[in-house]
Amino acid sequence: MKISRKDFLSSGSKYAAGAVVGVVAADSLMNKAMAGVNAAWPYPYQALDVEKVRILGHDLYYDATYGGCCFGAFAALVKASADVAGEPYTSFPTGMMLWGGGGGASWGGSCGAVVGAATFIALVTAKAEASALESEVFGWYTQTKFPTDISNQYGVQSKYTQNKYTQALLQNTSGSILCHASIAEWCKAAKLTEGSTERKERCARLTGDVAAYAAKILNDKLAAKFMPLFASPAIIAECKGCHSSTITSKSECTQCHGDHRTGTSHVAELEGVPAGYELENNYPNPFNPQTRIQFAIPAAATVDIAIYDIHGRLVRNVVASEHHESGRYSVEWDGKDNAGGRVASGPYFCRMQAGRFSATKKLTLLK
Repeated sequence: MKISRKDFLSSGSKYAAGAVVGVVAADSLMNKAMAGVNAAWPYPYQALDVEKVRILGHDLYYDATYGGCCFGAFAALVKASADVAGEPYTSFPTGMMLWGGGGGASWGGSCGAVVGAATFIALVTAKAEASALESEVFGWYTQTKFPTDISNQYGVQSKYTQNKYTQALLQNTSGSILCHASIAEWCKAAKLTEGSTERKERCARLTGDVAAYAAKILNDKLAAKFMPLFASPAIIAECKGCHSSTITSKSECTQCHGDHRTGTSHVAELEGVPAGYELENNYPNPFNPQTRIQFAIPAAATVDIAIYDIHGRLVRNVVASEHHESGRYSVEWDGKDNAGGRVASGPYFCRMQAGRFSATKKLTLLK
């Protein structure tokens, strides 16, 4: 079909006008979508419902698309903020925090929940004020029993939307910010494997707890009521005697490495050829103030021997992941905890792990 030049120009102007409208509309949609991403830093913060954040953190840990501790904690705070403030939070790509799960791509570094919470704090707080809040979350994590009473209660009452396990879980204090230490100590105390439903639920509840604490201290800051509670343990100052003063740390080395103020764990090699793995009863028992623990390994292995109280909480790393050749050995526990303080009288449990071997003995401290 032929059209005149006049008709062509008339129709073309209509098409051009439509194209311009389309471009403007697309531009408007793009600007709206990018509004949150391009917002000025720090983002505006409005007070959040702490318990709503706790539940969100737990449930987002199980998110089918992303999930995990780092995403769960960060996304809970972003979603709660979006609900009360809208943009710039509505458009924020929370999936970017997936990397932090398992201590950073499953490398067992800093707990992903803490990383996620601290990242959100950095998002909404000016640089001059962020460090104190971030440090508080890290420090609080090392000294808190997880899961907290509140998250355990929510689990029992099925208050989550993701109710994978509805019983109270064992609580323990990891003493370390490291994912691998935190999980390992809980699994030892609970006598469960890393892949168990209970361990996953423990981390889900922990994720909610950490996100909730970040919301709490941010609310306190907004109300000009924030007061940092964490103080670095005194033992850290002693660590500088061995480590370079240029190394900055607020964590206790004893959690992973035992009490290195005396150099080693003082494991002594005994005579005799071991027939198998063995953890003998300590002697004397009952004891005060110290007792000797003997063990045997039939082949070279990495040995862990730790003392726990009757609640399953770690008291002392007597032998902390030390490599020993086949043989019989003896090590002393002086009745002190990892911080160097005297422990109370009462029953304790000595647990040994070497390879796949595991054994526990009861010992009693009398004063």
